[in-house]
Amino acid sequence: MSEALIKKQKTAINHRKLSIIVFSLFFSWLLAFPFEGQVLYALAGEFNYEIHTLIFSCIMAHFLGLFLCGFFVKTMKASKRMMQVSILFCLGSSFIFFFPPSVLWYLSIVVAAFLAAGCVAAWSFYFRCYTPSNERIKTAADGLIYSNILMIIINTTTYYLFAQAGLALSMLMLIGAFVFTLRLPESCEETVHITKVPSNNTYPVKPMIFLCIFIVIITINSGLMYQVLNPAFAHHEWLVSWYWAVPYIIALLIMKKLPRKANRTYILYVGIAMMGLSFIAFMVFDRSISSYLIINTLMLGACGIYDLFWWSILGEMLDVSKNPVKILGIGLSSNVLGVLLGGMLGKAISTADTDSDYSSIVALVIVFAILIILPLLHKQLSSVLINHVFLTQLSELSATEHTQIMEKVTQIKNLTGRESEIAILLMRGRTYKMIAAELYLSENTIKTHIKNIYSKLQVQSKAELIKMLLESTALQ
Repeated sequence: MSEALIKKQKTAINHRKLSIIVFSLFFSWLLAFPFEGQVLYALAGEFNYEIHTLIFSCIMAHFLGLFLCGFFVKTMKASKRMMQVSILFCLGSSFIFFFPPSVLWYLSIVVAAFLAAGCVAAWSFYFRCYTPSNERIKTAADGLIYSNILMIIINTTTYYLFAQAGLALSMLMLIGAFVFTLRLPESCEETVHITKVPSNNTYPVKPMIFLCIFIVIITINSGLMYQVLNPAFAHHEWLVSWYWAVPYIIALLIMKKLPRKANRTYILYVGIAMMGLSFIAFMVFDRSISSYLIINTLMLGACGIYDLFWWSILGEMLDVSKNPVKILGIGLSSNVLGVLLGGMLGKAISTADTDSDYSSIVALVIVFAILIILPLLHKQLSSVLINHVFLTQLSELSATEHTQIMEKVTQIKNLTGRESEIAILLMRGRTYKMIAAELYLSENTIKTHIKNIYSKLQVQSKAELIKMLLESTALQ
């Protein structure tokens, strides 16, 4: 490896770490303050300030910011500017909360929630540029883990000291995020693993629709958790203030450390089971500390599994469209929409004169809906992201291993050089359009080659091709 290439590789790794630091610092403020955070609740409690309308407005503004950002931010340079402006405004809006409640509380935090969403979506350029596609699950895990650890620190500071101390600490996170943002590059030229992105604004509409529906439905239970489960154990405030995120972090660590041969698809079903069991336990158990530990561990462990699932799926999909901000923004807006709908549903249940078990019954219906949708989602995503870690085991294989597998298959099945080359690109998750652009061939020519590949290998689809290749790896 040349000295120049080694230098580029080190630069890319440093920028990857830098982008994770920026995300973690900023996201910890977001979780601890405007997004139903402990700091906001503590500040409102000091002044007996009614907070539900404010929280609803913040979540709605955050949803709109995520959904709309990709339509305005289309370059890496614009993304950096968006992140800097958002962080500075969020810092200013946080400062206002050192003073007694006024209309400025409402206006500043709602606008901050909107801009904060833009900051998160804009980060997608750095997510795509400085993390190879098969490593994005690890970058997503790192960002979520570190931000939640920092959030726990802010929350415990708020609980054991006072609300303003937690607010000040969250503002320090913003200052750190801004300082590190200044060091982020404005272009992707220094990376050594640039993925060939479509020259036009292609967008995986159908798979995105299925993914967004899935995210909305499953995160309704997260909203129910905020409005039903957490209030039921509010009398254990010292424990609830920090432990609720611990199972989430542990689940992320486990998913990140799974060996490359592990079939993560099965883990999704484990997550569904954990979520269902948590609400069943909520119906059956009392409201003691031991009950909380069981229920919260099951629920937040499941949330960790599924959050990393769609974060990593969205990370893979960044290569399918020219503008990654739109992909990540719209995908994460589905998460926020699900939390919003779940929160509204939970609030309606908690204020109505209904059976206390009604929320658990609703949650279990949602779990069954997820079981129905998951196979359909798998089929849609497989058409775009053949090599995603949750869909197949091939994503963890290196380019050399891909080539070795195809050399073995080529010798046995008598594929031509071009057919072998196209099959390797299929293994790496390229779509027909992306293969055509990379090989300077027409899409119809690619389809003809793939038809011949299927015929020689005696398979009928991409899924069968991947299954056959996986069996080849097992025989090596």
